[in-house]
Amino acid sequence: MSLDMMVYALIGLALLFLIIKLLKWPLKILINGILGIILLYISNIVGSYIGFVLPINAISALVAGFLGIPGIIFLILFQFFV
Repeated sequence: MSLDMMVYALIGLALLFLIIKLLKWPLKILINGILGIILLYISNIVGSYIGFVLPINAISALVAGFLGIPGIIFLILFQFFV
């Protein structure tokens, strides 16, 4: 293996590491958003049996999407106390 092949391999590994680091944050937000929206719907289905419904609007979707499970807990507590 020649020296220039080793340099190309190191550059390739550095680029792969950089791409993974850049895509990690948007992927985490996407997964958190999907999980938050699913939990928002589940909380409405379960809550409908006891007369509790979270309104699904832009604000609640953003809170559930960005914060995930803690966002759903916040929305439920906010709905109970307001």
